[in-house]
Amino acid sequence: MPIQTSRRSFLKGAAATAATATAALIVGFAPNGALAATGEGNLTPFVKITPEGKIIAIIKHFEMGQGTTTGLTSLIAEELNSELKDVDFEFAPADNSRYANTLFGAQGTGGSTAMANSYLQYRKAGAAAREMLIMAAAKAWGVSAAELKLENGVISGAGKTGSIAEFVGAASALSPPEDPTLKSAADFKIIGNPARGRKDTPAKINGTAIFGMDIQLPGQIYVAIIRSPRLGGKLTSFDASGAEGMTGFIEAKALPNGKGVAVFAKNTWTAFQARDAVAADWDFSAAETRSSEEIKQDLLTKVNSESEFSATPDADLQDTLSALEGAAQVVESEFYFPNLAHAAMEPISCTIEPTSDGGVVVHDGCQFPALTHPTVASVLGLDLSKVQINTLLAGGSFGRRANADSDYHVEAAMAFALTDRSKPVKLVWSREDDMRAGYYRPAFAHKVRVGLDEAGKIIAWDHRVAGQSIMKGTAFEQFAVHDGVDHASVEGAADTNYAIPGFHLGLTDLEPSVTVLWWRAVGHTHTAYVMESMMDMVAKAAGRDPIDYRLELLSSGTPDQKRLAGVLQLAAEKTGWGQELASNRAQGVAVHKSFGTYVAEVVEISRDDDEVVRIENVTCVVDCGTPVNPDVIKAQMEGGIGYGLGAVMRNEITLENGEVMQYNFPEYEPLRIYDIAKINVHVVPSTEPPTGVGEPGLPPAGPALANAIAAIGPRVTMLPMTKSGVEFYWA
Repeated sequence: MPIQTSRRSFLKGAAATAATATAALIVGFAPNGALAATGEGNLTPFVKITPEGKIIAIIKHFEMGQGTTTGLTSLIAEELNSELKDVDFEFAPADNSRYANTLFGAQGTGGSTAMANSYLQYRKAGAAAREMLIMAAAKAWGVSAAELKLENGVISGAGKTGSIAEFVGAASALSPPEDPTLKSAADFKIIGNPARGRKDTPAKINGTAIFGMDIQLPGQIYVAIIRSPRLGGKLTSFDASGAEGMTGFIEAKALPNGKGVAVFAKNTWTAFQARDAVAADWDFSAAETRSSEEIKQDLLTKVNSESEFSATPDADLQDTLSALEGAAQVVESEFYFPNLAHAAMEPISCTIEPTSDGGVVVHDGCQFPALTHPTVASVLGLDLSKVQINTLLAGGSFGRRANADSDYHVEAAMAFALTDRSKPVKLVWSREDDMRAGYYRPAFAHKVRVGLDEAGKIIAWDHRVAGQSIMKGTAFEQFAVHDGVDHASVEGAADTNYAIPGFHLGLTDLEPSVTVLWWRAVGHTHTAYVMESMMDMVAKAAGRDPIDYRLELLSSGTPDQKRLAGVLQLAAEKTGWGQELASNRAQGVAVHKSFGTYVAEVVEISRDDDEVVRIENVTCVVDCGTPVNPDVIKAQMEGGIGYGLGAVMRNEITLENGEVMQYNFPEYEPLRIYDIAKINVHVVPSTEPPTGVGEPGLPPAGPALANAIAAIGPRVTMLPMTKSGVEFYWA
């Protein structure tokens, strides 16, 4: 189970134990990247072994259900030859200088980077701890370290045996090896073992797992926020008389940024009820007033016009257009993707607790401490050293908990600042709050024209994209936007691994109508749908099998193409692709690389006499490099498939006069258990470095379903599918 700590208490505890004869063994890295251990300067710890011999993995990436606590703990357990159940974990404190994600230079979790970032860090730290313990035992026993081994907390060899607890103190006084020997893959007992379950499952089943929503502190008060119903609205006045007299109501105060009213109460229910009784007036002069239909038509107009930016600067648009004019046939289509909500199961919450020295502790399922830490400090006028973050489990995120604005942390800090700062303040969002005032996947449109020669081969691909940029105007713009192109808008298409002659992609930005944010798999959520739908349409026009057609475009021999072809061929094999199906059944395929991981999926559907579609099964093949925990990988593929299919089937966020129309799950229906009859996941064995699995299962799911439907029904290019006339099975 997780152990809660703060940076201050962790470092104080480390110093205290290091000063005793039975010091804890703490292993990590120095600022120069070299391995370091207890008492060695500016240490970044990754593994701690207590004087009692308890092993603790220090997890730098938070847990929102994607399995980081299991995966990273597995690496420590593997190198220390321990059972996974015998290694505890605790979340790393907020410290950007120590725990920055090396792939994007800031402490945070996202982009399916946790394992790719941390695989060698944790293995080296575990291996160094193993060698230090063995060396300490060798010195104590007067034998060669080569004669000894460590297994399940016991060091043995040369006729000797002893618990690691006997040698922790001596090991903590040693310098770590510069280059510890990592275990051979042939000797793995935990990494790659499908029988190893998740670390956090028991605590989540028995209720001992602590999520942000679970925080209950002595004297705690609650706050709910009244927000503008339209993006950009500013508070002009409010009247709290309707809430006065309610049992448990404390007070209502305007937020200093003019974006809402904080309603304080003694419990969550009263905070929500009192909020509903407070009348607020707004200035909408600078607010959004468009409807979703207007936005859709604007985007479709833009993709039928000259693009603002070129996302493929090495390609010449005029050459592409000339080739299209001379094509034997042209396959073209328009696509539209609406705004989508993140809709995690646990709504947003954040608790700020005062400390005796004038500082605060932020209790939160904190996805991006590098943003949250300085933001809270700034709002409260505190030095960074006065702000601690107690990272808790989060019941999902899909990108929502990490945004450049740190929106809910700002709200929580402002609400706390409006009190006398003597009591903990817990901000709670309702489901309706998150659905209507949250952040959304941008709306996008695509227009694609593909030219074929007489043999059915592609000679030109004109691809135009219009949408709402996530990165522009944020702290991430510097590294994500180049020559006007937000890579998050075109990833998965502009960098396609298909060898496509005459490929050109243009991008046009549209002023966001809502607050846009990355959503599970980010740009790949729409680019994969378009690329893989077009691949099927082009293969059909060429009279070719869609898998064979794709394989020809992946035959140049690059490493990416080989791995994409590998998962595609295995998916074909596992599903019996090409075999004759009943007249009311069809299969659709899609393959895509995202976040360094290669995924092919085949969706098989049935359609009854009333043209109701049922997803009979989904077959997924994933190549994510070394599969650290196959059980987690399988679960993430299943979750990504379900999340992606549910979205394309029936989800959308719509606006009327700038106001979001969806309130809760009845209007924004999540995937149901009966929506997919069966999912089969096949993990490709590999010795390549591990890559992410939290997002890559999603992008191929939608187009594979679309391609299956198109085989016996309509070609759906305007989402959601239900709005395009597709009716799905209802249990």
